[in-house]
Parts: sequence; C-alpha cells; structure tokens
Amino acid sequence: MAFVLEVPVTLLERRHNLVSFSRSRPRRASAYASFSTTPQRRAFSISATLNTPVQSVDDKHLARATDIALPIMVNSCMGKMGQAVIEAGLSAGLHVVPASFGIESDAGKTIQVGGKDIQVYGPSQRETTLASLVEQYPNLIVVDFTVPNAVNDNADLYCKSGVPFVMGTTGGDRDLLYKTVEDAKLYAVISPQMGKQVVAFLAAMEIMAKQFPGAFSGYTLQVMESHQATKLDTSGTAKAVISCFQKLGVSFDLDEIQLIRDPKQQIEMVGVPEEHINGHAFHMYHLTSPDGTVSFEFQHNVCGRSIYAEGAIDAALFLAKKIQSKADKKIYDMIDVLREGNMR
Repeated sequence: MAFVLEVPVTLLERRHNLVSFSRSRPRRASAYASFSTTPQRRAFSISATLNTPVQSVDDKHLARATDIALPIMVNSCMGKMGQAVIEAGLSAGLHVVPASFGIESDAGKTIQVGGKDIQVYGPSQRETTLASLVEQYPNLIVVDFTVPNAVNDNADLYCKSGVPFVMGTTGGDRDLLYKTVEDAKLYAVISPQMGKQVVAFLAAMEIMAKQFPGAFSGYTLQVMESHQATKLDTSGTAKAVISCFQKLGVSFDLDEIQLIRDPKQQIEMVGVPEEHINGHAFHMYHLTSPDGTVSFEFQHNVCGRSIYAEGAIDAALFLAKKIQSKADKKIYDMIDVLREGNMR
C-alpha cells in the first residue's frame, strides 16, 4: 500500500535565555532575562511515498487507506497539549481523525481545533469508538496526551485493539506499560519527554553517566522544576536526569525535588514570563562539591507547548516508517526518533 504524504515543515527560530536559580543566591524577578514569545514561521512542502503494511484488514479497507494522509487520533483534544498536537499534525499534513477520548463529563462535546471539529468520547465509549476508527482508518496511529491515571488503561485498550501509539503522557505504572506493549508485540513510541532538543540533552546525560560513573561522588544535588499548576505529577524528565546523576555518584531521593506550581512563585522566584504561566517547563539541577568550592548547574527552560507537539508528530511519522519496514524492534523512545535523523 502506498500513499503520498504532503509534509509542510515548520522551522521555528527561537531565542532561549537561560535563567539561573540557587537557593543560596535568591534573585529578584527583575533580574531575569526576557523571552521572545513570537516565533517566526516558514513552511515548505516535502512529498514522500510511505508504504505502510496493515495487518488483519481486507483489501477494501486497504484501498480506503490509500486515499488519505497518515491518520492520527489525538487523545485528549480538550487539553492544551492535545490541542497543540492536533495543530502540529494538521500543519504537517496529517489526517487528524474527528474523534478523541475525554472524561465522562465532556462526552458528546465538539471542539474546534485548527479549523477542524473534533468530537469527544467518554470512557464508556472508548472501545466501540476505537474499533470503528480502526475499521475506517486501518493504519491509524494514536497520540496520547491524557492524564497519568489513564496511561495504563489507555495503553491496554490500544494493545487489545492492535493500534500503534505514541505515549507522551507521563505517570502511570511504567513497568506495567512496557510489559503490556511487549506482550502485545505492538509498535509504540513511549517517552516522558517529546521535546527533541531536551531529549538530546537527556541522551548526553545518559552517555556521561555510562562513561563516567561516580564522577560526582560526594556532591550534593538540588533540583527544582516548575510547570503549570494543572500538571499533576513530578516531571518524568526530571526523574530521568536525576537517575543519571545517581549513576554519576550523587545521592538523591525523588521526594527532595522542589516542585513549583504556585503562579506567584513562578513569576517572582523562578522568572517564568507571565504569559506562559499556563504552559511552561523550567528545570534546574544544581550540584555542589563536598567542600562547597565547586558547583555545576544544568538548566532547560521551555515556554509554550510547540516543542512537545512537533516532537510527538515526528514520533508518529517515525512509527509509521517502522511499521512500513516491518522493523523487528517494536518499542521506541524519542532518542530513537532523534537517531533516525530525518525530523522535520
């Protein structure tokens, strides 16, 4: 099966100013650098032929799938992250199906995102809705940005339905998540971090931890992460970075992470631009030597959600390619997507 995928590539030119944090050196909000929040966008088209094998479908369904671009279902469209992914998918020329999972109280609602109407289906409608979509779009890929307590139930449904997925939602039982996908032998991209540049930083940390174990033995670590108040769990990215520092010899427990969710603190203490209070990710990792004479600081500050949305779309395109090639490996992360080297 073959179809032509028109992919408009968006190049974002951003200027990132890093903000330093230290408990021992408090700073006034006025000392923080300003952020440029109006990205300039340019687009061009790439035509590519993508041969996607579909399992357990008849020729009629296969013929229908050739008439459309790669179909994706984004869960949940009611959240700002889900809406950002829908907009990124439409911009990339993908076919966003007009259905999305949501909470029961939102069931039956229709929301317009990027000029497209998306209907919300509640928990009791998930199985029948997904089955109907698979019937209509045999090569469907799901992109999941829901809530932590839905991770495992959603993954279980995707696996039972045989629908490949990109899991951008953090939280849930991660061991069970991987076991569910492994047992189902389903293609999936699972990553707590979809921002490609942040993933590159994580990869560098993992390389350092592997090649120089114990390099920071005896050092103390302070970790602060600030996100919008609606983020319910501790950052999966922070957990991954801390794991690297632990391999480097640092003793640190996850309950020592300083979580900042109060908007007033975010503006005055952290330096988050007020217009991004409802969508940001500021992380600081501060290391101090045993005698206090040496310190290291690692930071990554993100305003908005476009970096994650575009990464999720790249992950979906990557997954479609792996399905098409019948790759032996089934479960991937964003480092695998980075290594592919053909991101938009």
